[in-house]
Amino acid sequence: MAPRLTRESESALAEEDRNELAETRTSLAEDRTILAHERSFAGWVRTGMASVGIGLGFNALFKALQPVWVPKAIATAFLLIAIFIFVSAERRACSIISRLEAHQIRTLRPMKMRLMTGALVAATLALGAAIWMLA
Repeated sequence: MAPRLTRESESALAEEDRNELAETRTSLAEDRTILAHERSFAGWVRTGMASVGIGLGFNALFKALQPVWVPKAIATAFLLIAIFIFVSAERRACSIISRLEAHQIRTLRPMKMRLMTGALVAATLALGAAIWMLA
């Protein structure tokens, strides 16, 4: 036969359960917040890639525009906007992820975000150089 619990011991047990549930809810909320910020980072990277696409498209469509440097300058402006978006997204995401603690999920490490951002910036700069080198 199980031992009988007094009202005080039932109350203490209930309080312990409530604290454990509150900690679990907080942990899950932190995990959801981390995942939301990773999705935001991916969204900003897509926005930066769209800016690269607009720059390339503008340069290709208006290549015949005179003087020749005008479409290149406008395309370069969109490429610079893309670089700004990539770097801003990485800095914001890394700062937020560093303040939160993952509990049951694996996060995208800040180093990987920095590497991806560096690669995107380098590729965008190379694209800008190629636009200016083309006749």
